Amino acid sequence: MGEQKERFRILMVSDFFYPNFGGVENHIYYLAQCLIKLGHKVVVMTHAYGNRSGVRYMTGGLKVYYIPWTPFVMQNTLPTFYGTLPIIRTILVRENISLVHGHQAFSTLCHEALMHARTMGYKAVFTDHSLYGFSDVGSIHMNKVLQFTLADVTQAICVSHTSKENTVLRSGLLPEKVFVIPNAVDTAMFKPAAKRLSRDEIVIVVISRLVYRKGADLLVEVIPEVCRLYPFVRFIVGGDGPKRVRLEEMREKHSLQDRVEMLGAVPHAQVRSVLVSGHIFLNSSLTEAFCIAILEAASCGLLTVSTRVGGVPEVLPDDMIVLAEPDPGDMVHAIKKAISILPMIDPQVMHNRMKGLYDWHDVAKRTEIVYDRALKCTNQSLLERLSRYLSCGSWAGKLFCLVMIIDFLLWRLLQLWQPAERIEEVPDFTMFHDEDCSRP
Repeated sequence: MGEQKERFRILMVSDFFYPNFGGVENHIYYLAQCLIKLGHKVVVMTHAYGNRSGVRYMTGGLKVYYIPWTPFVMQNTLPTFYGTLPIIRTILVRENISLVHGHQAFSTLCHEALMHARTMGYKAVFTDHSLYGFSDVGSIHMNKVLQFTLADVTQAICVSHTSKENTVLRSGLLPEKVFVIPNAVDTAMFKPAAKRLSRDEIVIVVISRLVYRKGADLLVEVIPEVCRLYPFVRFIVGGDGPKRVRLEEMREKHSLQDRVEMLGAVPHAQVRSVLVSGHIFLNSSLTEAFCIAILEAASCGLLTVSTRVGGVPEVLPDDMIVLAEPDPGDMVHAIKKAISILPMIDPQVMHNRMKGLYDWHDVAKRTEIVYDRALKCTNQSLLERLSRYLSCGSWAGKLFCLVMIIDFLLWRLLQLWQPAERIEEVPDFTMFHDEDCSRP
């Protein structure tokens, strides 16, 4: 008989989760489902979404705490530093958590949870899903916050090698503490159409948030030129955002109402039905750590044309994607190339390849290794931890130490006011699971 594997009790924390949909939300959901199937206990904590507040259960018995904090900007809660300490402590004790896993550098709830977890002696793992710059004011402030959080984090995960380099440079974290575990795709959900589409008309699909970072301005220049060169090409654009107005104006200016279909926001459950109506998937992002949308399109059998930015070149083999610089002329040239090689693309073959390349169960097993390594790390005293914060800068280091000392004192006061013995632990339960990490 082999040695029985240790059962982890994980609290995943982020401002981004269901019912909102996106790369981070899907990553947390699928990873949690697959970890539960591997026998671990997973609880998710996020802020309230509308009237969705309190405790909810999702597929597979996944328990979600929607704490009564409302979003402040871009689905993020207002930073409180210490306001979340009582509720986070209660959840950690009630659920008998052994490890806290925070997701996304832009999530204030994630940063606060990791800070409180380390104060209380819990092991902390952080996953970074995005790339950030070094020169603009927003990135400079964000990088300092990340440096503060990761100064005492136990282990970190990035979704691509490019993302790892970016995170290490921004935070000063030791490279040996950062693991690279890519995203994956639900190939059972994203599969090609039963009948192959005719190539008499080529349909190019765009599904993205219509914002500057996703390259919406590039689309404004690329779409009219492609339509001028190829009368048989039609575009379907799914997504919403502040740049949608520019695309609508472009469509009016060039009289492309019959060739550019604007769908608006597309629910995730309907993304596959939009993808299978096209031949080529176009991604125009200006920065991208990984891009799950490319995986979903490839799993549906679409040839991808994408900007060569961030971790995108790591996502697919060269024969499944055509890369271009984030320049309108180069993107038009890449679309020309994609149209020329389209007859050689078999959607079903591409889907079968994606099954072997990306699997959420593999992501979960690799994440298990990170958890195991984190839990084997030795606990450090407050003074040892403060020395790490002091190294974050001449004045920032002292400020970070002050923040952590106050957090430690507040935690001690909470222990006196409400001892852990008075917090009732919830009983664990297991459910029967099938083989697939299913949708909520």
